[in-house]
Amino acid sequence: MATSTIKAVLPSDIRSVWEIVLAVEHYSEWRSDLSKTELINEKQFLEYTNEGYATLFTVTLTEPYKRWEFDMENSNMKGRWVGVFIPKGNETEIDFTEYVTAKKLFMKPFVTSFLKKQQAQFVADLKRALAP
Repeated sequence: MATSTIKAVLPSDIRSVWEIVLAVEHYSEWRSDLSKTELINEKQFLEYTNEGYATLFTVTLTEPYKRWEFDMENSNMKGRWVGVFIPKGNETEIDFTEYVTAKKLFMKPFVTSFLKKQQAQFVADLKRALAP
């Protein structure tokens, strides 16, 4: 299993950060790596890359303004995501960790670097979306 963590301090209050991260139906408006998202029900959603590749997410824990967790799966991987949100005055510290197992043997050596790249892109896009 590959594990990757990214931490950042965002120049926005906890409420703003929480609301944008959990509004998955609006991801395609600010995330550069997605073409669309699709809500299945209150606990599940699909993300589609710009190439149309789908990943299923199942929310397993929501502690408002503190923690959000979900399982994720597609034909290449299966894993878990844990997001921790910490208020720091008018800023918010995020601590996002992914635990992923590649389903295809040849992909295993590349999983950690792929996760790090994806996480960095998510945070960069999030910072842009939060900018005034």
